Amino acid sequence: MSPTEWLLATQLQAPSKLVPIDTAFAVLAVVVLLPALRPAPVAADADRAERTWAWRSRAAWRAVGVRAAIAAGAAVVVLAVCWFVSDVLDLFGVGLSPVTRMWVAFAAAALALAVAGIVHGGTGRRVLAALLVPAALLVPALGVNVEFAKYPTLGTVVQSDPYPALDLHAAPADTMPAAGEVRTVDIPGERSGFPARPAIAYLPPAALVRDPAPLPVVIAFAGQPGAPSDMFTAGKMGEVLDAYAAAHQGRAPIVVSVDQLSAPGRNTMCVDSRLGKSATYVTRDVPDWLTAHLPVTPDRRAWGLVGFSQGATCAMQFVTAEPSSYAAVLAISSELQPIDQNPQHSADEAFGGSVASWKAAAPIAQMRAHGLRGHSLWLTAGSSDRQFSRNAKTLGAAARTAGATTTIAFAPGSGHDWNTVQWSLRTEFPREIDELFEAAR
Repeated sequence: MSPTEWLLATQLQAPSKLVPIDTAFAVLAVVVLLPALRPAPVAADADRAERTWAWRSRAAWRAVGVRAAIAAGAAVVVLAVCWFVSDVLDLFGVGLSPVTRMWVAFAAAALALAVAGIVHGGTGRRVLAALLVPAALLVPALGVNVEFAKYPTLGTVVQSDPYPALDLHAAPADTMPAAGEVRTVDIPGERSGFPARPAIAYLPPAALVRDPAPLPVVIAFAGQPGAPSDMFTAGKMGEVLDAYAAAHQGRAPIVVSVDQLSAPGRNTMCVDSRLGKSATYVTRDVPDWLTAHLPVTPDRRAWGLVGFSQGATCAMQFVTAEPSSYAAVLAISSELQPIDQNPQHSADEAFGGSVASWKAAAPIAQMRAHGLRGHSLWLTAGSSDRQFSRNAKTLGAAARTAGATTTIAFAPGSGHDWNTVQWSLRTEFPREIDELFEAAR
């Protein structure tokens, strides 16, 4: 392994790395806060002077109190801002978790402490305070990353397409490989003209041999903001699929995580609109490409969907709008309807300004119109994610009424994050795969 490869493979969530880093951060902050441990001359009387420690003087401890007050004040202000933008304005669509707010407060307090040390400290304190600035940005960011489980390695932070390109002309394996392959593929928007980013495809061992038998298909969607690779890097979907293949003689579905957004922060709401023909791309261009280039079954009863957050909402939209095209769905932390900020803004962005059209595109409205008899749905959310847990229950009840077999499950102790995705893929996704293979018989 080259030095660059070693660096990119650095684990960002390993306790063996995080505990020493967090400890060093805490020690550095305490040293910047406390008085300097150096002797200073103090006049005891008019005849002689004695030496004592600066940290014993009242002036030094008054300075500590000032620095501590500045740090605490910064933390309180930032927590108030978090409450306002998250709970009042709901700018993120989900509430910030207590752990995330804690780390943001730590960052603000440490930065304020560093500024106080640089402005009013001596030479040694200024040097240490300067070191505290990058630490105050890096360490809380690592803590938030553990909470959301988004970036497992440094490579997933800096590489937009961490997987090699799929070679459609590669020679098949003489014997079945022990594991599948995760590859980057370009799926053009032939009908839609949609400017999708490259998709990420998983080919199980059974798809890599000569003359492979047709396999079920799962189309996956990451959230927004996000990228197709997130389902494999943060969601660890490849590990789940390899485990399933190992237990089933190399057979697993062909899974393609596609781009329903066209850019990380663009919410197309998975419909055809002035933002792009996202729905046509997913429901026409992607299936056309898959059937033309990969050993997938043409039987749409063996096609399924998986999505997280905005991607889960898209999965629910697609299965309810075209029930004959997909048989099973795993929706992880789905919204009740496509949404961007608020109903009117959503309608203006993707539904020609019509709130009625926006309401009609909601999965529950589509269930009432088309039914879901014979379908299987798995609806999951983090047990700490109250809003999306309620969504799962609401969607599940509507799906049962529409005739679907429905399972609702909650990832223990997690929120609206990739820990929930990993748990859902480990526990519920194999059941969806079983359904698809059963339908393919």
